[in-house]
Amino acid sequence: MQWKHRAAALAAAWVVACGGALAAPAKATNDRQQPTADAREMAQWVQHTRDAGGRPYLIVDKKAAMLFVHAADGKLLATTPVLLGAARGDEGAPGVGDRAQSGTLPFEERTTPAGRFVTQPGTNLQGEPVVWIDYDAALALHRLRPGRAHNIRAARLAHSRPEERRVSLGCVVVPVKFYLDVVEPLLGRRSGVVYVLPETQPMREMLDL
Repeated sequence: MQWKHRAAALAAAWVVACGGALAAPAKATNDRQQPTADAREMAQWVQHTRDAGGRPYLIVDKKAAMLFVHAADGKLLATTPVLLGAARGDEGAPGVGDRAQSGTLPFEERTTPAGRFVTQPGTNLQGEPVVWIDYDAALALHRLRPGRAHNIRAARLAHSRPEERRVSLGCVVVPVKFYLDVVEPLLGRRSGVVYVLPETQPMREMLDL
C-alpha cells in the first residue's frame, strides 16, 4: 500500500498522542450516521501526521459502505452512504482500468482497492465530471449516473444494510445532490486525498502502526 511505509517516527508520535483512545466524533452536516471507529481513528492519524499535506481528505469505510468528508483542518463536513465494488477485496487487478472501460470486468475484479490516493478532477468517457481516485485503474468518485439501472442503484444506495450497497465495478458512487453540494465544490477544481480503508485485514495492520 502507498501509505504503509510512512515514517515510523510519525506513526509512533501519533500512537503516543492518541494514547490508544479515539476522539469523540465530530458533528456532521449529514446526520444519517456518525463516523465509524475506524474512520475516526484514520482521521486522527491524518491530523497528527499531517499526511494530507494541507488538502481536504475523504475517508471511505468499506465495511460500513460510508464516506466521510473532511476539510483540511480535520473538520468533518459531511457523510453519506456510498455504492462500492461488488466484490470484496483490497487489491486492484493488473490492467483493471482497461477492462473496466471496455465493460469486460469479471466479477472477482470488481473491487474497490484500499489505500491512500491523491485525487484529481476530470471527466469520464461520457464527459461527466468525476473525481479520479486512480485514473489508470479507472477508479473514480462520481455521482449516481442516469440510465437503465438508475432506479435500482438509487434504491440500493438508500438501503440501510452496507452489503446491499456493494454493486459497482469498483468506483465510489454518491447521491447526485451530495456530489453537487459537497464533492464538486471541494474537489472539482483541486486535488485532495482519499483514504480507502481495508475490509480483509485490520486497518492498523495495513497502516503498519
